Amino acid sequence: MENSLKSKIVGFLQWYQDLYGGEWYIETPSLAAAEKRPGQTGAPANTPLQQFRHAIENCQNCPLGRTRTKFVFGTGNESAGIMFIGEAPGQDEDLQGIPFVGRAGQLLNKLLAHVQLKREDVYIANILKCRPPNNRDPQPGEVEQCIPYLQRQIEMVQPKLLVALGRVAAQNLLNTTESLANMRKRIWSYREIPLIVTYHPAFVLRYNDKLDAAMEDMHFILEYYHKLPEKEKPGQ
Repeated sequence: MENSLKSKIVGFLQWYQDLYGGEWYIETPSLAAAEKRPGQTGAPANTPLQQFRHAIENCQNCPLGRTRTKFVFGTGNESAGIMFIGEAPGQDEDLQGIPFVGRAGQLLNKLLAHVQLKREDVYIANILKCRPPNNRDPQPGEVEQCIPYLQRQIEMVQPKLLVALGRVAAQNLLNTTESLANMRKRIWSYREIPLIVTYHPAFVLRYNDKLDAAMEDMHFILEYYHKLPEKEKPGQ
């Protein structure tokens, strides 16, 4: 079964490369399709996390608030044990208001499936809630203004494990200049929660030879997660 799934992921990457080469092509799914994404529909509309979203979604604390199309809060299981964190929304996310909905998101779904996880099993967010122009890296002032929102999300989800997707997210969370190669396969800590660093799916789309390493990271993430103590239920 694992080899079959790997073949599907390899096929996806080969299809992408054959069709688009090394270019990063953005496709915008229909809003109707986005509304059906796992973890997005069917969730209670008035949970504390959703109340927090409504309280901050008109944020204008940095210039990105004036250039965004939609505020990209987060999606998934609001009591997930694993929380994945990227750096910032891209064009698809800016249009949909949902993180990881383009081809990088499709690959993330496949990588999760590689270890028998689904999007609705985890929570997914970004450091920035608004898209930087031309998908440039987040600037320090933008991170300073926006990261308290992420920190509050982490407090509300209470994951057992954080996963930083990509070098930029990891460097900002860990306040380091370490390379991605040096950060992988290690256990870090962010606000007293274990954190593991892996490739951003967009990077794997560009460099197909990193697929095996990305899948190895997923196994490393899940194996470590299962060693952690169970989350306490509210009221315990």
